[in-house]
Amino acid sequence: MSVSAKHIATFIMGALAGVALTKYHNMSDEEKEKLVAGLKDKASKLKGEAEGAWDKAGDYFEELKTKGGDALKDHVANAENVLKDLFGKKSDNTEAKQG
Repeated sequence: MSVSAKHIATFIMGALAGVALTKYHNMSDEEKEKLVAGLKDKASKLKGEAEGAWDKAGDYFEELKTKGGDALKDHVANAENVLKDLFGKKSDNTEAKQG
């Protein structure tokens, strides 16, 4: 059985978790409370940022939908003319050759 990078990463993460647990158990109650309060604060900030990003994403996609639709409308008219030029001339030339 070969050892892959995933196995090595799992082992390292397990070792780090063990070290963190040992360090946590060796802390005083005051240090544990500070650590937990800091983690809760960071988690709250991260949650707030994620919610803000989620709200912005909805606005972004709505804006993209409206602007994309307008841009498509502008380019479809040009594409229609190009296709008429390309295929219209070929059919006119074909009829002239056959006639």
